[in-house]
Amino acid sequence: MTLPTHIGSEPTSHSRQPVYALVGNPNCGKSTLFNALTGLKQKVGNYPGVTVEKKIGTSYSQHGQPMTIIDLPGAYSLAARSPDEAVTRDVLLGRRTDTPQPDRILCVVDANNLERNLYLVHQILDLGRPVILILNMMDVARKAGIDIRSARLERELGIPVIPCEAIKGKGLVPLRLAMSRPDLPLSKHTWDVPAAIAPAVSELQASLTDNDGKSPFTARAEALLLLTDQNSVHVAGSAPLNPRTTEILDHWQKRWAGEGMDWAEALVSSRYYVIGKLCADTVIESPVQNGPSASDKIDTVVTHPVWGWFVLGSIMTVIFLSIFTFAEYPMNWIDDHTAALADWVKGSMSPGDLRDLITDGAIAGVGGVVIFLPQILILFFFIGLLEGTGYMARAAFIMDRLMSRVGLNGKSFIPMLSSYACAIPGIMATRTIEDHKDRLVTILVAPLMSCSARLPVYLLMIATLIPGESVPVLTKVGIMMMMYFFGTAGAFGFAWLFKRTLLKGEPPLMIMELPPYRIPGTLDVARHTGERAWLFLKRAGTIILGISIILWFLAAYPKAPEGALPTEQLAQSYAGQAGHFIEPAIKPLGFDWQIGIGLITSFAAREVFVSTMSVVFNAEDDGEDTTPLRYALTSAKWPDGRPLFTPLVCFTLMIFYVFAMQCVATVAVVRRETNSWRWPFFQIGYMTGTAWILSFIVYQAGTALGF
Repeated sequence: MTLPTHIGSEPTSHSRQPVYALVGNPNCGKSTLFNALTGLKQKVGNYPGVTVEKKIGTSYSQHGQPMTIIDLPGAYSLAARSPDEAVTRDVLLGRRTDTPQPDRILCVVDANNLERNLYLVHQILDLGRPVILILNMMDVARKAGIDIRSARLERELGIPVIPCEAIKGKGLVPLRLAMSRPDLPLSKHTWDVPAAIAPAVSELQASLTDNDGKSPFTARAEALLLLTDQNSVHVAGSAPLNPRTTEILDHWQKRWAGEGMDWAEALVSSRYYVIGKLCADTVIESPVQNGPSASDKIDTVVTHPVWGWFVLGSIMTVIFLSIFTFAEYPMNWIDDHTAALADWVKGSMSPGDLRDLITDGAIAGVGGVVIFLPQILILFFFIGLLEGTGYMARAAFIMDRLMSRVGLNGKSFIPMLSSYACAIPGIMATRTIEDHKDRLVTILVAPLMSCSARLPVYLLMIATLIPGESVPVLTKVGIMMMMYFFGTAGAFGFAWLFKRTLLKGEPPLMIMELPPYRIPGTLDVARHTGERAWLFLKRAGTIILGISIILWFLAAYPKAPEGALPTEQLAQSYAGQAGHFIEPAIKPLGFDWQIGIGLITSFAAREVFVSTMSVVFNAEDDGEDTTPLRYALTSAKWPDGRPLFTPLVCFTLMIFYVFAMQCVATVAVVRRETNSWRWPFFQIGYMTGTAWILSFIVYQAGTALGF
């Protein structure tokens, strides 16, 4: 039976601006093209019910008319095997009420791997919607000796085919012209469904049309998906199959099973047969070199069992050196201007609670966190750089051997690596892991990777532990890398434990595509860094500002009797009472009630600990001095006169923050991702318990040894 990819046409609304879906395999340059088409006119959020990123932007036609573009998650097939692929499938099929069904579809393919990429395109053509095929990375294909006859491919498929180099901006004008056409043609490409399966496709199509009210081509596309992989089509959140469709499906599957026929393999093979013929007619390959490519030569070192680790370690060292050296001047600038702002407010206002609220609450709290913005920018800049070059996939590849020893595979390392920036996108990235147990284990251990929110705490403790003017920067880098090592080792250790107890299972084999090395787009890296910096500043201006003001109130009230010392005021305040309440539990760790206040408030966000210390210890000065926080910490003492922030206490506090679950936003994401409160509560329990035990061991052992 020969099935056309189009049966009739579906009416589309002309009363609204056209909606384009941007789809493609992972690593095909889809996001780069999305950024090039939409610029800054983007909205980023999550699809309701799942932590899958939702990106919608606005582009403009050649006539200045707005066009909506939805950047869908990368997918290899519409037979979804992970939550992100399920979102792509459901949006294209019009199943999601929160997202408009696209009128038109932009299919981005890697021109260097055309045959593999065309499988998804072939499925999308079955939907019977206008499609534009974009041959991206044509420069990479040319270097590999691949010549694609785009004009012939356009004739064969019957849709516009646009050669493109998105990262360089080439091909965007022809693409916009094609998108501006009001009469985009529907594909007339045909392919042969195996004769034994064709009757089943017809019956399922009729059932889905008659009983579910689907259009003929949508019904046919779903029928083909059901026969390709039934379990992947109807997952949580999708409507169940109607009884008649289930009856037809069961009948044919029993019949084929009795005949010993693998119907899913037959459908997949028939698609690839058509795609293979298409590529044979339109793709010419000619060797351009006798030896390995430049990318292969780099990989012999970068993915080497020994040298690969050396490269990874060197990259991490460069990142931490940059954090300490390049950020010094902008940090001092922020520190000086924060102090100047506080002094200006004090000189402009008469003494009183309002002045103290602004200087000791808002300025001290927010300024104590914003000062670390340069380090955050440097960290995210390097992460964007590594992602843009294609190195991230290599890091996962060399980690696969180590990951398999703890029961996971290299795919789990990508979310864990992302968690160095923030655990929330790291947990979101687990949606690419197919095995449920592996995905859950990765979610449980991802927050142990030292995220950027811990960075201000580490930097403050290192500055207090070792004054910068007397210790080489390499020493600071060594301590920072030690904290990152402890967190990573803890994540691997607990992954090993969970895979052998709570979530037993064999680690699946890792099949991962290594994208070609690319020169990262400057605008893409800058946009990535800017977005993360804005999120950090937004948090500083909202959550941290609010907490700082609340904390100031809790530290200032109820008022102590007239003439009381600042220490006495803080001790009898609401904040002091909370700190005193938990002091018996944290005193064995070397922490007093003032540090306890920071531990309580930092559950909102780890970096709030810094602003809390700013507020707490500003309450103890004379109200006129704006001494930097680290000097205030070094002068803090126990009631008996002993220094509070000794080197041992600073080190113990860093150990606590390496392992503690001090982030309510992460808890909320884990709850949504696992659809249960069981795992977030378990995560809080095991991480906080581990943090207390290890901190206790470090402090008590250090004290016994005389540190």
